[in-house]
Amino acid sequence: MAQTCDVLIVGGGIAGLSLAARLGPEMQVALVEAESSLAYHTSSRSARQMQPSHGPAPIRTLTERSISAVEDISDRIGRRILSPRPLMFIGTEDDVALKLSASEVLQPISIEEALQRSPDLRPEALQAAALDDSSLQVEADVLVDYYRDQALAAGAQIHCDAPVHTAQQVSAGWIVGAGEEAFHAGTVVNAAGAWADPLAVISGVRILGLEPFRRTAAVVNTSEPVAEDGHMILGADGSFYYRPDGTQLLISPCETVASQAEDARPIAADVDRLMERINSVTTLGITGVDRAWTGLRTEPADGLPMVGYDEEAPHFFWLAGQGGYGIQTSWAMADLAAGLITGSISDDDPVARPLSPLR
Repeated sequence: MAQTCDVLIVGGGIAGLSLAARLGPEMQVALVEAESSLAYHTSSRSARQMQPSHGPAPIRTLTERSISAVEDISDRIGRRILSPRPLMFIGTEDDVALKLSASEVLQPISIEEALQRSPDLRPEALQAAALDDSSLQVEADVLVDYYRDQALAAGAQIHCDAPVHTAQQVSAGWIVGAGEEAFHAGTVVNAAGAWADPLAVISGVRILGLEPFRRTAAVVNTSEPVAEDGHMILGADGSFYYRPDGTQLLISPCETVASQAEDARPIAADVDRLMERINSVTTLGITGVDRAWTGLRTEPADGLPMVGYDEEAPHFFWLAGQGGYGIQTSWAMADLAAGLITGSISDDDPVARPLSPLR
């Protein structure tokens, strides 16, 4: 017999869990996740940063709202979720100037200040630098656990090992088969990340052209000590970033390589080239890889998330295409989605409008 719920959320990453936590007190919510654990894919493989300077205007607005909310959450649970991690772009004068022109938060700094802030940089590796002193590191696992616990406390049902295999529109919503479970839901929320368009196909809904892209990262050891409170350093040309990860270094080539929806794995040659690149700009001396992983950032052609009801399919709600913004916008994105689902926020809301699937 099918379980009945007001809202069925498909996807147990940070997008789906934050929405379950937000909607749980107001509606009967169920969440299904194809994997055996929550936040298995992109949500557990991110850079774990909240960057006010990162992304277009709607994303920056959502980031500011999320930072304020997560600070309140941290106070309530008595655990630190956010900590300062200034972000510094380095590179050629032209590349840094381009970053500065696209951000009201970034500020130019001198080469001397850049080297004072990050003494491990090689002076010959940069012609210019820019700083976001408001950037924060996020304890993403603590935030994910909070969303899960809040959802469960509000009565939401969470089912892992439950990939959606059937979905049919009926007069009163949807009948969905997921794993060994069946659900009769008033609204289906597509928070399936890289699998958002495949879920639309299963549901008989027009796809929105959401493309998964690879993003690899690794934690490496170094011959020289890593300053645990050091800055996050990004190549202004988009070719790399690195930041301290305890006494080790977290590094990424920032690649944007199209992929199918899959459990992505790092390519050893990509990691080797990245280590050479970072060794060329720092004196830290990377000696080897401790662990490496690849996540999938999924986004539409214009780079903005899809948040809102489908144009043609009644009660099919998109919460997908967050790209690299999922962690830093999760609370505000969930609040926006919840408002659209409950009707407390209209489609004409200035933040909702540019994110609508109808755009």
